[in-house]
Amino acid sequence: MFGWWSFPRRNSELMKGLRRGLSSTRRPACASPCPGDLVRHLRRTGRARPFGGWPCYHTELDVFSLAGREVGIVGRAVGASFAVLVAEELFASGCRLLVSLTSAGQIVAAGEPPYFIIIERALRDEGTSYHYVPPSEYATACPHLLQVAKEAIKHGAPRTIAGASWTTDAPFRETSQAVQAAADRGILAVEMEAAALYAFAAATGSKVLCVAHVTNTMAQTGADFEKGEDDGAVDALALLGPIVAALAEE
Repeated sequence: MFGWWSFPRRNSELMKGLRRGLSSTRRPACASPCPGDLVRHLRRTGRARPFGGWPCYHTELDVFSLAGREVGIVGRAVGASFAVLVAEELFASGCRLLVSLTSAGQIVAAGEPPYFIIIERALRDEGTSYHYVPPSEYATACPHLLQVAKEAIKHGAPRTIAGASWTTDAPFRETSQAVQAAADRGILAVEMEAAALYAFAAATGSKVLCVAHVTNTMAQTGADFEKGEDDGAVDALALLGPIVAALAEE
């Protein structure tokens, strides 16, 4: 996850009381749950450093520079409930923008993996989203955030499309029948977080955008888990940079 922080003075004492162990040092401008590959790349290349005041259970927040801003990154927040746990902590800590990057399996082919999908809506086949908003078929992204993100990557970004995903917390129940049902709906990929994060955003008024990195064909072809250069980290940063730069100005 990437997110952008701003801490108004009037909130400083409240935050000290609410966020036990949260450092008084300068917070990063942006944070995001993401695959561990990206965090490893940033650490290995010396771009990221730990943020010692992060209070969220079982996770680590690193900070690095992206698009001229200091941003935070949380790796390996896999699954709807875990992703929303991290999102709740981020926004309680002053986060103003959250961009989630997740690995995904291809449903309706849009070419050979790897490529990216800006998730416009996510089929709610998990449980977490139902604790935030009433039942519905899909959880949807903020139309304005979608428009800004799409404009930001029109030129020079890695291959990216926009469309629907299927969010499920049960990857071993992605049966051939379920995959076909998703394909019949025109769903592009399956992942584990977007529906819950979009429901959280709708319920709390938070700025959240979900991006899927399609890295496999779910054992349907020989292209499984082809991520690109340095496990996809180079392309991921090339995509996230302009998106974060554009959305942080909103």
